[in-house]
Amino acid sequence: MPTRWIDNSPELLRVSEMYQADAATIAGGVSGLELMEVAGAAIAEAVQTGWPQGEVLVLCGPGNNGGDGFVAARLLAAAGRRVRLALLGPLDKLAGDAASNAACWTGDVLPLAPTLLDGAEVVVDALFGAGLGRPLEGVAQETIEALAQSDLPIVAVDVPSGVHGDTGQVLGAAAQADVTVTFFRRKPGHLLYPGRGLCGALRLADIGIRDTVLKSISPQLSENLPGLWRDALPRPQLQSHKYDRGHAVVAGGAVLTGAARLASYAALRMGAGLVSIAAPPAAANIYRAGPPAIMVRDIADGDAFSALLAEPRVTAALIGPGNGIDGGAKGETANRVLRALAMQACVLDADALTVFADQPETLFTALADVPASVLTPHEGEFSRLFPAVPRAGGGNGKIEMAIAAAAQAGAVVLLKGADTVIAAPDGQAVINTNATPYLATAGSGDVLAGFIVGLMAQGLPAFEAACAGAWFHGACGSAFGPGLIAEDLADQLPRILGDIINS
Repeated sequence: MPTRWIDNSPELLRVSEMYQADAATIAGGVSGLELMEVAGAAIAEAVQTGWPQGEVLVLCGPGNNGGDGFVAARLLAAAGRRVRLALLGPLDKLAGDAASNAACWTGDVLPLAPTLLDGAEVVVDALFGAGLGRPLEGVAQETIEALAQSDLPIVAVDVPSGVHGDTGQVLGAAAQADVTVTFFRRKPGHLLYPGRGLCGALRLADIGIRDTVLKSISPQLSENLPGLWRDALPRPQLQSHKYDRGHAVVAGGAVLTGAARLASYAALRMGAGLVSIAAPPAAANIYRAGPPAIMVRDIADGDAFSALLAEPRVTAALIGPGNGIDGGAKGETANRVLRALAMQACVLDADALTVFADQPETLFTALADVPASVLTPHEGEFSRLFPAVPRAGGGNGKIEMAIAAAAQAGAVVLLKGADTVIAAPDGQAVINTNATPYLATAGSGDVLAGFIVGLMAQGLPAFEAACAGAWFHGACGSAFGPGLIAEDLADQLPRILGDIINS
């Protein structure tokens, strides 16, 4: 029976949750052997579809991943393919379903060695799956390193061997797969770099685990897709006026004026009814030379800034882009942040984060009373603001980093990168996957912050605003493509926003 391939569902399962799904399915009457047979058939089909000719080398590990490899080898041989099979460790040490399927293999079982790659024309990497918890070593590492140096096409089972399923980190070594076949739901390591780049084309196979099992697990991780927040997007009514759509205030810097201008325009394009730049008087005329729809308020000091934010029609504030961290600007930026945290909703980006590098607890204490706040650090800013949170590596990854930081700060944390992670204090998290390398341009992050504050000004909750803002940011970058500069991003938004709202 042909494999039923699943469209990439948004839910992501940690390795421990995938074990729960397997166990619940087996407890419900589906045997582990049945699950392994269907998994092996999916692997064999991927090989036959992509590389219908040539000798297949199947590399099997000592666990269930190796068991899947034994099934694939048997089915490929039955289909007339020349198959060699290599096993890491003694055959008599296999247990459970893997041992049962090894007993059904009638060909030779060769000891794993890098030299076996000679003569192979396609390789099935079934050594280790997503549950690998320690670095590869010995002959396994040597074989994977040799595989990585070869030009052989590779079909990986679950994940490329050496990739941590929860973090995407490489444990010792990993080879670039052409295709990765995984089962039921994707793992975080499929979407987090470097694992995401090593998986090649990811194919998700239905192996007979029911969706009711997913409901019983209630995963808190997902890919950031519009279905998660589309229904919550603000939609103006015919009788709406500008103040119904919110008033966003963006703090402007005295020198680097472009950042606040980019962010303000982005907030306006995102649908905020009004956007005001709180401008130092010496720079106010520069800001007034920008788009006429953006209001400019001369704000001489912290008291004037507080008075602006206290106006009843102001609904959200963005602090940080271009605000300054040198000399007197540093104190003024910190002052603006602490005053803004008296609001209901705020976004803190760039300089608003860096100024608290030496006193993060001051920021976190102030955030405790803010019902809706978003912090948008890149990894350097993150390291300065959250020095106690372990960096990615081993069993810790970007998801764990962002969740720990969100809990510590009591705010939504958007940890930027090619695999941006957005986490809420309650442990919910998403991975954004639609970024383009063309977003690596000056001012791009200011536009992202503007998108988010524009949504929050209209009443979208902080987590949903951060998720939607990140997705639209990626979509706008992809829509423009080569030659992108930050000024181009917001002008891509109306069509994309309309498509999402009307879909």
